[in-house]
Amino acid sequence: MQNLRVTIFQVDQIWEDKSANYSLYNTVFEKMIDSDLVLLPELFHTGFSMNSKQLSEEWGKSEGVNFLKFWANKRNTAIYTSLMISENGKDYNRGVFVSPNGDVSYYDKRKLFTLSGEHNHYTPGKKQTIVSYLGWNINLQICYDLRFPELSRNHIIDEKPAYDLLLYVANWPKKRIEHWTTLLKARAIENQAYVIGANRIGLDGKDLFYSGGSSICDPNGNTMKLKTESQEIQSVILSIEDLNIIRENLPFLKDQD
Repeated sequence: MQNLRVTIFQVDQIWEDKSANYSLYNTVFEKMIDSDLVLLPELFHTGFSMNSKQLSEEWGKSEGVNFLKFWANKRNTAIYTSLMISENGKDYNRGVFVSPNGDVSYYDKRKLFTLSGEHNHYTPGKKQTIVSYLGWNINLQICYDLRFPELSRNHIIDEKPAYDLLLYVANWPKKRIEHWTTLLKARAIENQAYVIGANRIGLDGKDLFYSGGSSICDPNGNTMKLKTESQEIQSVILSIEDLNIIRENLPFLKDQD
């Protein structure tokens, strides 16, 4: 198991304009430093739109997934984000974890944001997804899931924690940004795992303002934030040695059950 270099793209997504967002991400992917894993905000090429009937892409034929596969291969990195996906007549806010070799794992957002009517447009997921990548077990989550700690509860399985890294991709508005920051820290501390939240900046088509605040939390809840309200590319190396030391010195997970 090796250290993991993770990069966050904190960008100003263009509302419901896939081509413009592709151009934006092309520029960012070209100038990023080499990384093992890249996170893009939720619904990466549309913004947090409810226009699923017009913008959803068929699973297995998704232009957005193919775009992510291209960059995962070109930059030899895994990518995690979400996009609108249609499958069997239902629409999902689907998280996709794309490996450099083109393999795709997915997670369907389980807690839909009723305040915006998301539950009227998308079908909730029913299960957790943990992927194994470069020796790390990685738990995939999306935005509103963050408010529900039961969705990310870590457990000891075969004498090891179920996961080491918890990922949230989001469109989380400025007016509730303190909730975002506090909850990310809490999820890190209670689950003794690294937690990373990738948020957007800018104004969306519903006049909601996003101030960024993308964060990387270590298992003790120490946080490194990206600059507020600015477009940023931030990379950090996650230390497996530091993670193991924290878990050995404070074996709290063994008392979860």
